[in-house]
Amino acid sequence: MKLSGVELRQIRLPLVAPFRTSFGTLTERTALLLRVVSPAAEGWGECVAMADPLYSSQYTAACADVLRRFLVPALGRCERLDANAVAPALAPFKGHRMAKAALEMAVLDAELRARAVPLARELGAVRERVPCGVSVGIMDSVPRLLETVAGYLDEGYRRIKLKIEPGWDIEPVRAVRENFGDELPLQVDANTAYTPADARHLARLDPYGLLLIEQPLDEEDLLGHARLAETLATPVCLDESITSARAAAAAITLGACHIVNIKPGRVGGYLEARRIHDVCAAHGVPVWCGGMLETGLGRAANTALAALPGFTLPGDISASGRYYRTDITEPFVPVDGHLTVPSGAGLGVAPLPDALQEATVSTEWIAL
Repeated sequence: MKLSGVELRQIRLPLVAPFRTSFGTLTERTALLLRVVSPAAEGWGECVAMADPLYSSQYTAACADVLRRFLVPALGRCERLDANAVAPALAPFKGHRMAKAALEMAVLDAELRARAVPLARELGAVRERVPCGVSVGIMDSVPRLLETVAGYLDEGYRRIKLKIEPGWDIEPVRAVRENFGDELPLQVDANTAYTPADARHLARLDPYGLLLIEQPLDEEDLLGHARLAETLATPVCLDESITSARAAAAAITLGACHIVNIKPGRVGGYLEARRIHDVCAAHGVPVWCGGMLETGLGRAANTALAALPGFTLPGDISASGRYYRTDITEPFVPVDGHLTVPSGAGLGVAPLPDALQEATVSTEWIAL
């Protein structure tokens, strides 16, 4: 297909409650949405970059700039464009994986809508529904944490992930384990908050039977993760360090991880996410789908990805209401702790016009 134009749309959605991690506290989601238009179909993409470069060097305004100045014009020069052609066309521009992922997602949605093919089928999904896990932010107190976890378990979530940082790790993990039992699937996420000098301290988490500890060290410290993995009984999972299938293969070869968290926006798109899945499956490494506070657009795509066979652990695929009172699509509501994989063409969902307009901060049309 040939694109006739791309719309960049910035939206703002307030969170139902502040979400605190080791790198900051979020009270709203500022997101960049893309709508690609071709004679055959339209498609939607969502950029997962945050407003500030705290989780990643990428941030919303920079993604909009690189899309406007470089990435969108590059695709406009493609006479025969499909989703598989996006990455090669954008390869001359270094980095900016979150912006590239959003553009690829929109093109993929448009292509699949034109072909009347669901994203799940295109990626190779084998399940019609996926288990829901929830990410619990850093709290002001342990009693507040226990109350929050109890609420999520009452809602049917199949796995709990606790955000941790120095000073908020051993005590909250112990409290959750003692209050909810050894059968609760429980894991922790450090978001790079520790250093190799903390290895003995992190080993104090081993008695609590965690599924994994996610990204304890700096994203560039693969050797440090490999050494840490040798000393911990808790499996090490990498998140920020995994930026491509090549990076995943290197981390596995070095012994830097036992498990991989796949976030499509972080790795450059859903096609690269599928390649990472395939690499991990070939090495017997389980994967799960991470979350970036996506709207219903990204949640639909993540649900399709999580239905692939190698996703054997519950991901951060929660209900729309976990973060937003009003989403921009029809809300995702779990049934028996699972979300149904969308079966419609493309993403299987689209923005609701009124909800989208209410959340919109600005729009920009780039004609091609």
